This record gives sequence, C-alpha cells and structure tokens, in this order.
Amino acid sequence: MKKLLSIGILAGAVLLAQGPPPRGPRGGFGGPGPELFGMRGEMGAGVTGAPFSGTQTTVHTQVLANGNTIQRQEQTTLSRDSQGRVRAETTRTGPDGQGSRTMVEIADPVAGVRRMLNAQNKTAVETTLPVRQNRGNRSGTARPNAAGQRSQDLANIVREDLGTQTINGVAATGTRVTHTIAANTIGNAQAIQIVRETWMSPDLKIPVMVKTTDPRFGTTVTQLTSVNRAEPDASLFQTPADYTVTKGHGPAARGNRPPVQ
Repeated sequence: MKKLLSIGILAGAVLLAQGPPPRGPRGGFGGPGPELFGMRGEMGAGVTGAPFSGTQTTVHTQVLANGNTIQRQEQTTLSRDSQGRVRAETTRTGPDGQGSRTMVEIADPVAGVRRMLNAQNKTAVETTLPVRQNRGNRSGTARPNAAGQRSQDLANIVREDLGTQTINGVAATGTRVTHTIAANTIGNAQAIQIVRETWMSPDLKIPVMVKTTDPRFGTTVTQLTSVNRAEPDASLFQTPADYTVTKGHGPAARGNRPPVQ
C-alpha cells in the first residue's frame, strides 16, 4: 500500500475535516500517512494569532483475512507561529521497525514559499506555495453528468454532530461522516461503510484527532498530543544559514524533493 507523507499530513483544516470520504489506500484518511496535520495542502498554515507546538502521531492498522495484523506508525513534530507559518518534522520507521528517516517541511505563507530541509546533506528545496482558487467559479465548466453524479454521492453520505469533548487536553467539536458504497458499485457484493470521525479545535482551527475506518484498507487514527500554545522559536521556520538552497519549479515540484536522512 502506497504511503504518502502528510502534512498533509498537514489545508484547509476545515476542508479536510468536512470533505468527501477517501477514495483509495493513499496517505491520510484513506490509508496510512499523516495527511491530517502534514504539509499536504498547507493545513493550518496561514492561521494567524494561534501559535502552538505539539506531536502528531498516525497509526494505521490493517487486519488480514486470516487474523494477522499489520500496523504502521508515523510521528510528526508540529509548530505554528503567530504569523501562520507551519513546520512539520516527520519521522518514518520501516515496517520492520528499522530504517528511521526524518524530513522537515516548512510552509511559510508570509514569504509565499514551502521549504523542504535535508539535515544530513544540509540542503533545502524552496518552491512557491500554491494559490488557492475559488472552486465555485468552476461549476460552469462541469461535465453534463457531473451534477447528477455529485448528488448521488452526497445521498450516500451521512453527517452527525458529536458535540464537544476535551481531546488530549484540547476542547474540540466532533463530527462523524459515514459514506456508504452501495452493493455492486465497485464490484462489491455487499454495501461498504467508510466512517470518519473528526474532532476539531475551534481555537487552533485544526483537528486534534481523526479516526477513519475503511474495511478495504483498515483503521487510521491520527492524534495531536502534548499541545503547547507558547510562541515557537522563530528560527524553526527559516532555512539555516549553512544550507545550500535550490529553487524548485512550480508549486508542487515533487521531483525536486531532497532525500530524507
């Protein structure tokens, strides 16, 4: 199963919490990976006046037909300053518990750049942060059957308000989204239910816990713990002076990622 980094993972935070269910065994809600709080989509970047630091842990568990269990874990140290800059330092461990690797990503909406740091080689790749566009203006170009398909998808989604709880020391409001894939939709003999439970902090404007259960891929739980609301050190969001900086091409520049240490 392919595993992507998250910071995501970590976006509009609200969009990830309220968006459509997962479509495949990728990172984040549909499979292993820290999409929730990772740099994908710059989740949490640009939120001003709400600094914090904490630890994001994503655990993906898959139970095989014979009862065997596969579990993967990924941990990210997160920081966001009062200006909305976000730093995510993610450590990945191989399936055998060996081969630990670390990657640092910084989303800096003040400078309009994303920085990817390789501490081992003292190199950095800087790319332009993507500019979000108003998707509402694209409705006129939709395919003729797009509206009907969207209505059908929405009919299979049920949203529930779970109220307010304290999650890992942070007050959060909960939402449960259940997406039902009807029988014979994807060759499935019976209906499939995908359930995603999200607990969002109104103060921090990010989720503090997300749990997704998908019988096709397993269960993924991402939590934010050890939350400290003090202002992080400003140097965390800059490229160290002794690093060699390379400019990437385009907002994503996936091919320009430096190797992890």
